[in-house]
Amino acid sequence: MTTKEILEKAKAEKNCPVPDNDKRNKALSCMAEALFAAKDEILQANKEDVFNAEGRISDVMLDRLRLSEKRLSDMAEGIKALISLPDPCSRVLSHTTASSGIDIQKVSVPFGVIAIIYESRPNVTSDAAALCLKSGNVAVLRSGKEAWNSAYAIVKALRTGLQNAGVHPDRIQLIEDRTHESANALMTADGYVDLLIPRGGKNLIRRCVENATVPVIETGTGICHVYVEKTADQEKALNIIENAKTSRPSVCNAEEVLLVQKDIAEAFLPKLYDRLVTQRKAKDLIPVELRLDEKAQKIIPGTPAGEKDFDTEFLDYILAVKIIDDTSSAIAHINAHSTHHSEAIITKDQSSADMFTAQIDSACVYVNASTRFTDGGEFGLGCEMGISTQKLHARGPMGLQELCTYKYIIQGNGQVR
Repeated sequence: MTTKEILEKAKAEKNCPVPDNDKRNKALSCMAEALFAAKDEILQANKEDVFNAEGRISDVMLDRLRLSEKRLSDMAEGIKALISLPDPCSRVLSHTTASSGIDIQKVSVPFGVIAIIYESRPNVTSDAAALCLKSGNVAVLRSGKEAWNSAYAIVKALRTGLQNAGVHPDRIQLIEDRTHESANALMTADGYVDLLIPRGGKNLIRRCVENATVPVIETGTGICHVYVEKTADQEKALNIIENAKTSRPSVCNAEEVLLVQKDIAEAFLPKLYDRLVTQRKAKDLIPVELRLDEKAQKIIPGTPAGEKDFDTEFLDYILAVKIIDDTSSAIAHINAHSTHHSEAIITKDQSSADMFTAQIDSACVYVNASTRFTDGGEFGLGCEMGISTQKLHARGPMGLQELCTYKYIIQGNGQVR
């Protein structure tokens, strides 16, 4: 089908009554079952995607693309997790009676048709589809070409689940055109797409923000910082840094920049080098390449930091390291270079923690914890649509409530103005 035909089907489905919450929950259960029932087909499709991508994308990006039976099971569990969450639709957000006597309710409602453009993460296919269904929306998915075979097999299974639950399968659609033209069509699908959510690298997000004529939520790009303040428990700091950088470096909540207060730099940086380089080599793990500013280069070996290293989302085993004067300097650096995703301070000093959380202008601000917790599942949202780095409407992990807008319902008894 052409992109236009798919959008017409999505619009037609949007104009049908939204299935009630019980039916949507039944559909989610059936979708999870159908996903795992089709595991052999999905994993085979994913093997094709991985084979085709080998040699063209980095190993860490291949890891983002690769599915396993465990990852597929996690995707199914993510769908099931939404069943127990409250219905986000038709919630009365406020209720008042005006002096005229009219009764005014502000009520949550679905956006309608939500289009998601994403790159090489197959789990986004199931997460986005499930969130849209639970929130009463119609999902139009546009996968990157590297993951398209996986996305097709996943959507086929999810649509089977919808049919088994008695819900029209057109509530979940996959764009078939893999060229840039289909992405451009979604960006300019006025009257068909009510909300566009890009999930991917900065180039995709910038292209959507600059070219879309439909509403867009900016998500994803994460130049995330960890700042080690002079009073920090240094062992705790090393644990947090290693987790934030190496547990899954290809995701948007991974740490990209480390700031160390100058008072502890000479004692702390050798410990950092030992943890991220020496010990990881000894364990046959990928060591972290440290991109060091001039001051840090005088303390530990590493690669001299280039002009752009403190403004780069590496998505790899690379960490930019800078020595700074104090907490105020750390805040100034982060606010100047951050993408407003997730930042952390490691400290025992409450006044430093309070200053950091008050003045850092990012969606998620941590004290003594890894930035890797910025995730819908970790925040109790089930799964997530993405991490919004903007301020209007949605900010941080986007769950069910962020996929609804609202309208006012006014009851009168003949009043005129």
